[in-house]
Formats: sequence, C-alpha cells, structure tokens
Amino acid sequence: MSSSYKNRIQEFKATLSEQKIDLKALCELCFSGIPCEGGIRALCWKILLNYLPPDQALWETFLKKQRDLYAQFLREMIIQPGIAKANLGVSREDVTLEDHPLNPNPDSRWNTYFKDNEVLLQIDKDVRRLYPDMAFFQRPTDFPCQLILDPQNEYETLRRRVEQTTLKAQTVNRNRSGVTNVSSPGKALNLYPSNEYEVLPNGCEAHWEVVERILFIYAKLNPGIAYVQGMNEIVGPIYYTFATDPNSQWKEHAEADTFFCFTNLMSENRDNFIKSLDDSQCGITFKMESVFSKLKEKDTELYMRLQEQNIKPQYFTFRWLTLLLSQEFLLPDVIRIWDSLFSDQDRFEFLIPVCCAMLTLIRDQLLAGDFTTNMRLLQDYPISDVHAILTKAKELQDSL
Repeated sequence: MSSSYKNRIQEFKATLSEQKIDLKALCELCFSGIPCEGGIRALCWKILLNYLPPDQALWETFLKKQRDLYAQFLREMIIQPGIAKANLGVSREDVTLEDHPLNPNPDSRWNTYFKDNEVLLQIDKDVRRLYPDMAFFQRPTDFPCQLILDPQNEYETLRRRVEQTTLKAQTVNRNRSGVTNVSSPGKALNLYPSNEYEVLPNGCEAHWEVVERILFIYAKLNPGIAYVQGMNEIVGPIYYTFATDPNSQWKEHAEADTFFCFTNLMSENRDNFIKSLDDSQCGITFKMESVFSKLKEKDTELYMRLQEQNIKPQYFTFRWLTLLLSQEFLLPDVIRIWDSLFSDQDRFEFLIPVCCAMLTLIRDQLLAGDFTTNMRLLQDYPISDVHAILTKAKELQDSL
C-alpha cells in the first residue's frame, strides 16, 4: 500500500469522524474513488445514497427504526402475506365462499397471491444468475435471516413459494431491450439448466436469496413499477458492498440497509424503468439521445459515422443507462464507477459523459469498422480500464 493511498484513507477517516459530516467534502473525496479497506466504501455509499443523515448523533436511533421497519415488511409480505390475512388469522389453506382460488374479483387475496407469484418467479430466475462469473452470490450468508428460517414458522417463505409454484401455461415475456423469456408448461425449478443454482440446506441461505427478498418487497411496496428485469443488476453491487463489510455490526444488517439504499437509488432512476415515460424529458429515450447529442458536440466525425451506419443510441445505450453500466464491466469496476456516479454534484447526469467517453475511447475502431463490427464493439465493450474512462468523462463534463 503506497503512502499516498494511506494518506487518502486517513482523509476519509478524518472526514467520516466528524460529528456532522461535510457532504460536499465527502463527495469531492468519493468522486475520485473510495478505498475498500475498513468498510469505508459501504459507509460512504449509505451517506451518498441519502440513507444515513450527516449528523452521526442520529444514526443509532435512525438505523434501529429502519431495520425494525424492514423486519415488519418481512413479516407482513413474506412470512404472513397480506396484513388482512395476518390480522384475521387466515391461513392460505382457508378457502371460503368469499375468497377462493377461482374468485374472479381483482381484489381477491388469492388473485393478489397469484400475481405476486408471477413477479416472484421472474425475480427468482434473474437473481439465481446474478454475476455468474463470481461465486459470492451462490455462497451462504454469514447472517441468514432468522425471521425467515425460524423452524417454528408455519407460514410460507419465498423459497417454499417458488418450490410449490407450477407454471400452468407457457409464458412468453418480452422486455423493452428485446429479451424474450420463455417458460415451458408444467415446470418450475426444472427451468434451470443444472444443479448449479440449487438452494442450500435448511438453516442456510445464499446471498442471491437475500437479494430476491429485497426485490420482492420492493415490488410489493411499489406496485406502479413492481419488478422490471435489470433491477437485480442494480441491487447486486449495493448488497455485495454491504455484505462484505469487515465490520460485522454493519454486515449483519446488510439486507435491510441494502433495501433502503436501493429504494433511494431507484427513486432517482425509476423513470428509466417506466415505459410510459420513455419519451418524456425524464425518460430513457431523452437520456439516450443526450448521449448522441453530447457526442456530436465533442466528436462530430464519430457522430456522423454512427449516423451513416444507422447505429441508433437505443441499440446499446439503453442497457448502459438503465443498468448504470453494471453489465458492461466486472463487479469491482462497476463499484468504482458508482463511486463517481453517487458522489457527483449533478448525481446521475455524470453518466452521460461517461457513455460519451466510452465511445470516444474506441473512436478509431468505430471509424474503421462496418455496422456489424461496430455493433459487436458497442454491445461487448472492449476497454476495461475504468480509470481512463472516468478521466475522459470528467474532461468531457468540464468542457461541456
């Protein structure tokens, strides 16, 4: 560890030790990258994502309140689905004339239950394959949720619901990025190609199961957006950062803290996931076109080349922008990029110059390539040096 890096760690520690943290000073430090030692990044992200207040005197009370609230969500939405069922003492097996599985009433608890299962199955498929190039999400967590794994718990958990659910008919879903998911009839867990994603023994749970709970509860609390494919890629880096915190007192509550930080992050980016807002000024189409308009300002030749080849921004920037580049780089590099995105004074406006920088750094290849070659380059971005990308992005931001 170099002396300059040690000095940088000391700068962070000094800033974070203040009774009232100077947010501007912290953001300036974080923009150039946060040290991973000592749980510094996990703590900084909680502050940058507007979870922890700047006044440290408030932390203990605030954290207890939030973590208790999350435990309440677990009880009401997973352990005892539906407040009414919990209050009335109605179990899933109790079928009455007023509410039974074939009841066509959209307000039926059963109707809600079946709709929730559709969302759950999509989440389940996505989180099982989260960051397949690393083993972390398949490994057991050090702090399995005791509320969920309580052997005395007579209610369903998400694990049981997925195991018990059988898809009755073939389902085909196409998302906005053109990905089609086909579920064969009469299969549930057999959808998975191998035993690589089998659940762990009773009493244990994998990290992906924790992410699944976070996303399911988010979908329940936000019915207007629910769950959209790709959200798993956004919650993953946050959870990984918190669940690998060397401080066990923070690590133990990684699930609850991740949920609230993810919720705050989505509040700033949820418009990207709402199709009805695509063409509005806050929607994803406007942001995709912003990348090309900024590119035109800085590199007209490259912009014209992409235009001549009819390479439209939605062919590749849709994924870059909606998923905050989480699929373009390895997880450590994604986390480094997010240090800058979270701490930029214009928040996620910095993502636009980052995308422009990614284009200009491969300009020679793009100018020389044909349509097919260039589409391969853009959909499988070749540069892994995120420091060079962020440096170029900062130059572009300052000049713009």
